[in-house]
Amino acid sequence: MGDRDAALHAALAPGLTRLSRRGGGRSLTYDGCMTQAVLVLNVGSSSIKYQLLELDPDDHDTDDGQRLATGLVDRIGGGEEGTLTHKRPDAKPYEVTSTFEDHAHALSAILAAFRDAGPDLDAIKLTAVGHRVVHGGTEFTRATVLDDAVLDRIRQLNPLAPLHNPPNITGIEVARKAFPDVPQVAVFDTAFHQTLPEAAHTYAVPQAWREQYAVRRYGFHGTSQQYVSRRAAAFLGRPITDTNLIVLHLGNGASVSAIEGGRSVDTSMGLTPLEGLVMGTRSGDLDPAIPAYLGRVAGLDAEAVDDALNRQSGLLGLAGSNDLRDVKRAAAAGDPSARLAIDVYCHRIRKYVGAYYAVLGRVDAIVFTAGVGENDPRTRGLSLAGLERLGIAVDAARNESEEGGERFVSPAGAEVAVLVIPTDEEIEIARQSLAAVSS
Repeated sequence: MGDRDAALHAALAPGLTRLSRRGGGRSLTYDGCMTQAVLVLNVGSSSIKYQLLELDPDDHDTDDGQRLATGLVDRIGGGEEGTLTHKRPDAKPYEVTSTFEDHAHALSAILAAFRDAGPDLDAIKLTAVGHRVVHGGTEFTRATVLDDAVLDRIRQLNPLAPLHNPPNITGIEVARKAFPDVPQVAVFDTAFHQTLPEAAHTYAVPQAWREQYAVRRYGFHGTSQQYVSRRAAAFLGRPITDTNLIVLHLGNGASVSAIEGGRSVDTSMGLTPLEGLVMGTRSGDLDPAIPAYLGRVAGLDAEAVDDALNRQSGLLGLAGSNDLRDVKRAAAAGDPSARLAIDVYCHRIRKYVGAYYAVLGRVDAIVFTAGVGENDPRTRGLSLAGLERLGIAVDAARNESEEGGERFVSPAGAEVAVLVIPTDEEIEIARQSLAAVSS
């Protein structure tokens, strides 16, 4: 055992009691069906979100299964006191406050939470551990069972996602130590967009950039958009293969995709998650000459401009807050910067909706999802205002209704439906993990 492996093992040891066993994927019973359990890990640079889910292994399209536990560990590795919150449907939240030194320490605390507050992972016998991985390049077009060779290939993609992939990899390494006999699966945000036609994913840049440095459009939020597009087609009562959608994933990060017959044919994010819509702290689209211009007139180097466009722009740069709720309150109080921020945000969405309508030729539904898309009727209304000639309209009463879940917000009989479909990336990761293990 090497020094690094020994350190990981030592960090995990308190939570590993009874977990090093052959994973048989023992079936459980849920709602009259035989189910299998998947632990989903979404590892960020300073946090781990997780869910323990049971799914019917024979229904990969419509089964949303049962959540046995959900949780979050925050402030990992920063030297600050963080909190682990572990929730079960039938119990009070279980919380632990600690200074989580690294991801190994955090996962040890997660395993201890399962041991102390349940459910018992040893009794359940996991079928798989599913990991969100942001960037899979062109190589990974579907969920992939992890081994040393696959993990090495993912590491080689770090230059394409230096802020996202390294924490994802750390989570995989830690989980492989914690569950050595359970299959681990990587589910890639970029995989869904590998169906983009060449004309959509190719940038008009020098050939050497494209061939030597893999410069092209990759797209992100694919796991969410794949789940939402399938749910939207089912809600409309249409086969996914005959359904054209424009899916708006609006959260702190935001993107829009044109989905034709269940396949992504265009998407707003590009080589990185910076391109496209206005986001919480990211600029979205801008003139590519701006970084060079700022270098000449302001002395800013490429790293400083990149940092500003990713962390100091978007709503934050326009209105002083990356939270659209705060921006809306400021706009209501008369702040002109906040009003402009909302106008810019919605104008960008409207422009992409029109562009992707042209790409698809026929649109069956506009779909809003993620935190802003699901919960902000004002943004939905403003983003689609003026598109009535395209058959797109929002019904004010439906849009303002506090009804949750999957729903219409367009008028009855509208030519193009406008839907709210809540996303569930964890369910999609779990479903794809089971499919990868079974195949």
